[in-house]
Formats: sequence, C-alpha cells, structure tokens
Amino acid sequence: MIQRDIQPVIEQNLFKGKVIFLTGPRQAGKTTLFQQLASNINVPALTLNCDESEVCLSLTKPNIKQLQTIVGTHKLVMIDNVQLLNHTGWTLKPVIEAFPTVQFIVSGSISSDWNNETTKPFAGQKLEYHLYPFSSKELETDRNEQDVEQALEKHLIYGAYPVIIHSPGKEKERLMNVVNKYLYKDVFANYDIRKPSQLENLVMALAQQIGSEVSFKQLAQKIGADNQTVERYVYLLEQSFIVFRLDSLSRGSRTEIKKGKKIYFYDNGIRNAMLQDFSSLDVRQDVAVLWENYILSERLKANHYRNFMPQRYFWRTFQNQQIDLVEEANGVITAFQIQWDEKRQPKVSKTFSKDYLLNQYHIVNKTNYLDFLR
Repeated sequence: MIQRDIQPVIEQNLFKGKVIFLTGPRQAGKTTLFQQLASNINVPALTLNCDESEVCLSLTKPNIKQLQTIVGTHKLVMIDNVQLLNHTGWTLKPVIEAFPTVQFIVSGSISSDWNNETTKPFAGQKLEYHLYPFSSKELETDRNEQDVEQALEKHLIYGAYPVIIHSPGKEKERLMNVVNKYLYKDVFANYDIRKPSQLENLVMALAQQIGSEVSFKQLAQKIGADNQTVERYVYLLEQSFIVFRLDSLSRGSRTEIKKGKKIYFYDNGIRNAMLQDFSSLDVRQDVAVLWENYILSERLKANHYRNFMPQRYFWRTFQNQQIDLVEEANGVITAFQIQWDEKRQPKVSKTFSKDYLLNQYHIVNKTNYLDFLR
C-alpha cells in the first residue's frame, strides 16, 4: 500500500471528539485510506456506503436501536458517499450523536455546500481533509526518485488514480471505466441535468482547450447552450473534482487581461480519456499543455497537503507577455513558468516586475519539477 500524505495527520486526530470530513473524487482512494487507518490503529472498523439504498434509508430515517445493532462493537465508522443523502449534515447529526465513543469519518465526492449544509451542524466538532489521486510526492515516497522520473510519461498520459497506478498494462481499460461509470455519477444524481450530452460535450471541449483561455460564450455556442448553462456546468464540474480553474491576475494595468480564465483537469488521465488519446509523448502535439496541466494539478496537491493555500492565478497582457502560475499568500508573490523544454529559460516580464512586488521567480521543467512539488 502507498501511504497517503494526510494519513498520519488524520491518525493524530482520531478519537478526540471531532467528526472527520473527507472529500475527494470517486476512485481517489478514500475507502482504502479508511482501511489503512483502521489497520494502523488496530480497531474494529465499519463502512456504511450511501450508494446502497438500504444504507441511505437507515440513515435518513434512523432507528437508533437498529443502528446500534449495525454499528455493534465497531469503534471506527466511515459513512461514504454522503452526497447522496438529503440535507446531509442535519441527517447525520442525530446518528453520530447517538454513538459518542465511535469515531466517524464522513466522506463524499461532491464539495458543493460542503462547508455549509453538510458541516454547519458540526461547528466546532469537525476536521476537514481532502484526498486527491496520488501525488508525485506520495509515489516518490513509495518508490525512489529514479523510478518516479522514469514513470513521468505514464503519469502525463494515464494520470495517477490509484486504480491506474495499481493496474500496469490495463491503464486504458481502467480509465475508460472511471470515465464511463463514475465521472458524472454524482453530477447526474445531485443536480437537474436536463441534457447530459451537453455536459459531456462541454467536458470534451474543455479537454481540447487546456492551457488556453476559455470563453463561456464560445463554449456555449459549441455545445448548443446559453452562457449561464455553461457557467453552471463548469461550477458543477469543479464541485465534482473533475476540473479546476485559474483566473487572470489583474490589478489595474491597462495592458493586462482582466477577466480571463483557464480550466484544467485534476488528472491528466481523465483528460486524455475524454479525448480517447493515449498516444506516446513522442508523437503527440499537446505535450506542452499536458505538462502544464500535470504541474498545476500536482502543485495544487502539494500545497494542500502541506496546508498552504495561496491565491492562484495566471497572468497575461494583450502583448502576450505571460506567466503560467502566480501564487500569492500573505502579501508574498511567487511566479512560475512551466517549461517542457528545459533548454528554454524565459525571463520574467519587466511589466510584471514593475507592477507587482515579486518575491520569487521559478522555471519548472523536467530537471527540477520534483523539487518544486515537494
């Protein structure tokens, strides 16, 4: 088993009177993480999966005596896929309060209203964590630096979902299964999607445009929808941990792009599966944007696991001066250029240096990316 970065953090906070909330996309390894926690602390553990209708019913209309029979002597209980419950937080509160000596881990794969409806009833009694597909740091910890570097092409093409990492030789089959069986499951189950084909066509269009600025108006025209529908769909895709966005940084200079946005995928494999393109890097025309998507998603994971939450942007002027990633935290601005070709050494824009108090500037390429992601 590959240890997840947040595992020791969660272990330190078990049985301290807190409900633990764990979010992340389906198939990211939440159930496996729970099993590892139970094994490490050696307590009887139970998983209640809300994908099962009888579990949903027993939690929605709880019969405490019946639940006591189900929970029995288990001291660690995971309630999984809670996004399928109505009024999640208020539904779970009486259930959890009925078992004060049991440590509950509540997990879900949709973050919409996670900090409101789901967790509000547990104010002061909760801890929240997020689990992504494997990070490069987690894989490096399990292997060694040389193995990780040799596996880079696979990660750029197939991503790092656990089912992919643990199924060498079956990556295409497993990825298509994730896309076809799990990718939209919660979106369709939790939201009124009247035209599923529009949503799927939107994801396809976004897969084709990673690394480029997107226009909701143009996307709407492409999929036969209006701007508001596209904006809503993108929001739902973000809440379902399929894509994330970078907005443009603009603080007043007339030369800056003021309302631009780029949309990336949390996992390269999902992006490539949408396009059904698993070609090797030496014949691809999109290697640079695959690299950009990979680095941005890995940086997001690395920052989250070390509890560093900067504001994230890209920056571009109408003269096409640009910076791929700008992080700002506590008044400190750090800029990053992401280069597949390590021979290129672009200099930071003088315009950017003049308009912003730049603390650090980094070029991220194949020779140093592991340091960047540690």
